[in-house]
Amino acid sequence: MRILTVVGARPQFVKAAAISRAVTAHDQSKGDLEDVIVHTGQHYDESMSRSFFDGLGIPEPRHNLGIGSTTHGRQTGLMMNALEDIIDLESPDVVVVHGDTNSTLAGALVATKRNLPLVHVEAGLRSFDRTMPEEVNRVLTDHVSDLLCCPSSTAVDNLEAEGIVDGVHLVGDVMYDVLLDDLATLDSMASPVDSLAVDPPYVVATIHRASTTDDPKRFDDIVHALTQVATTIAPVVWPVHPRTSDLVGGLTVPDSLHLIDPVSYHEMLLLVRGARTVVTDSGGLQKEAYWLETPCVTVRDTTEWTETIDAGWNSLTGTDPDRIFEAVDNSSAPETHPPLYGDGHSAGRIVELVRSLPH
Repeated sequence: MRILTVVGARPQFVKAAAISRAVTAHDQSKGDLEDVIVHTGQHYDESMSRSFFDGLGIPEPRHNLGIGSTTHGRQTGLMMNALEDIIDLESPDVVVVHGDTNSTLAGALVATKRNLPLVHVEAGLRSFDRTMPEEVNRVLTDHVSDLLCCPSSTAVDNLEAEGIVDGVHLVGDVMYDVLLDDLATLDSMASPVDSLAVDPPYVVATIHRASTTDDPKRFDDIVHALTQVATTIAPVVWPVHPRTSDLVGGLTVPDSLHLIDPVSYHEMLLLVRGARTVVTDSGGLQKEAYWLETPCVTVRDTTEWTETIDAGWNSLTGTDPDRIFEAVDNSSAPETHPPLYGDGHSAGRIVELVRSLPH
């Protein structure tokens, strides 16, 4: 069975790594699976992409479509056009898509049009905010998928509320698989803060979403909040995403607000593990902060990871600087830490489900 895995953004590399590792483990004994990775180039930075693939120990994508940034509709259309050619070339038996990017939607639509079984990893998530492109991508992808792999019971309930019950499976979160597998790697690495002369407690921040970075006021409000945090609460370490590098280039910030180059997957986990608080607009980092038992402040109005809010480990502030500052100042670890998002064996379950698909 040949699996075509479509990725396009760095969090999807982590998810693809979980599946790739599970395929490799399965294939060592049965030898009936092949995972072909296609990188659409949706978010492409040579050094950052390579560091993720190298660090995660998975093969380079067999195909890089090099689509790059453009409008949502044009980007999705270009991806679909290129993916059709890849399907003609590779003749896959099943297509696997992850998460909620334009790459996800493009892969889903092409698979459906070509009558190929479609697997959606991280199905059923809902922020209930249709102004977010990611929410539209999630909903559309779920409604054309044959196998829907949900990270939580909430995700299963969301699908049932939309009338989707066939092919739905609660498997857990594949990103948790990778984090657990790689904890030993973290123990042998130096943290990026070691070269900054920054000691705990510190705050780690990541800002990259278009809804944040493309709105000057929202971005300025976040920078103002982080400046206040850095000067009155704790030093802030901010790995600057390629999307925001031009925006921060001309900023004047205090010495306690450390703007650093992008970091690898493992380096980010080290930063989060050592932080007092995470400030982010990232979906994946909300979960990673939870798993590493670091309180999180999410500078969005909604989140698809509602369980982290309910558990008291995450708070939503929007981009209001006063709310961000207050949330960071008051952040602390709750007494309980329920086991959200599975047991670290999600990818193995998904591989077995994929093998059961007709082909």
